[in-house]
Amino acid sequence: MTAAAAIRATRDTSLRGRAFYESLGSPKLILAPMVDGSELCWRELSRRHGADLCYTPMFHAKMFSDHPKNRAKFWSSMLDRPERGLIVQFCANDPQVLLRSARVVEPYCDAVDINFGCPQGVARKGRYGAFLQEDWDTVGNLVRTLADNLSIPVTAKIRILETPQRTLEYARHVLASGASWLAVHCRTREQKGQFSGLGDWSVLRYLRDNIPPEVVLLANGNVLYHEDIHRCLETTGFDGMLVAETNLHNPAIFTKDAYPRLDQILAEYLEILDQEDDPISAKSVRGHVFKLIKPFLDRFPEYRATVGACGTRDDDGRAKLDEVLRAVEREVTSFLEKHPEPAQQAWPRDARGYRQIPWYRAQPYYRPLRDPPSKAAEEHAADASLKRSIDVVQAGDVPLPDEDGHRDRKVAMTSAS
Repeated sequence: MTAAAAIRATRDTSLRGRAFYESLGSPKLILAPMVDGSELCWRELSRRHGADLCYTPMFHAKMFSDHPKNRAKFWSSMLDRPERGLIVQFCANDPQVLLRSARVVEPYCDAVDINFGCPQGVARKGRYGAFLQEDWDTVGNLVRTLADNLSIPVTAKIRILETPQRTLEYARHVLASGASWLAVHCRTREQKGQFSGLGDWSVLRYLRDNIPPEVVLLANGNVLYHEDIHRCLETTGFDGMLVAETNLHNPAIFTKDAYPRLDQILAEYLEILDQEDDPISAKSVRGHVFKLIKPFLDRFPEYRATVGACGTRDDDGRAKLDEVLRAVEREVTSFLEKHPEPAQQAWPRDARGYRQIPWYRAQPYYRPLRDPPSKAAEEHAADASLKRSIDVVQAGDVPLPDEDGHRDRKVAMTSAS
């Protein structure tokens, strides 16, 4: 049986809305779409640690549809590794181009999602993501074209707008166009990168109070710890939670009180890489390792260069990966021999509310709060395709995504059609 046939045999493609959501098990713990972040091996690692549903990275619809030979650069596992509980996300601004791409992946996933939330400069240049939120006709046409022509549901992901009322109007428009569910990031388009700040769950609560309860709403943003997921769902009344950046630093975020030892979670990730032998996942190894063992690298910066040379696509890179794993194992073991860990860990919070998690365990990374840049400064940064220098330095030339799981690119894609 082919991968496509295996997936088709396990799903009812007639379901939409809440019936579709319930057919997936009513997922609450969801791996968000992340460029260079939510590829096959990371999805598998996240599922092992509690993720109920996973999104692929955001795919560029025009590049995906117009260059068949390059599709393997997006999703090499599509043809031979069936995944249930998988949403494929595209960015686009041309409904027909989006439809061509969606039809390619239709046999291999449970739904197709449209990204209306990417806030980065590349999305501004390409006119997609959050930079379509003023063009409601295009937004509606994109959703409606997929809803009318695919055998599987279409979903969408947005950000909050300038007011709760305007956000509600926008959400209703997307849903009325045919979206089976709506994921909502609790930050505005201007809140990104160093200037993410805190998202506003009260806007999500306003949406829930004014959108019929049968409509599935998923939240995104403001999660550092597992309990934050349930606190958000209780506060907002939303059905499930997408987790992005925190998952990259602690893939066990979906499990209560789980902060895996860095040597053990890194070994598990490398085991999955070896088992899957997925070239797309191989491209993201270095970035994942930098973020996963960031507390270790903060304590032992001499290993940064080794991590910067690691990979799985050649023998030298793989040897560096093994060297990094041995170093983490050695340092963690040595520390715990001198400072044994108590059998029960409470992970108390400090005065700022952050949990005091030891350096040898996976833990969230948080940026200091900053005021957002002016509009002029933001446009200048986008036009110049500037990188976030702080993140580049900290991540070894692999910038961290913002809370929506996206990165700025050195070269902007000229069209997202």
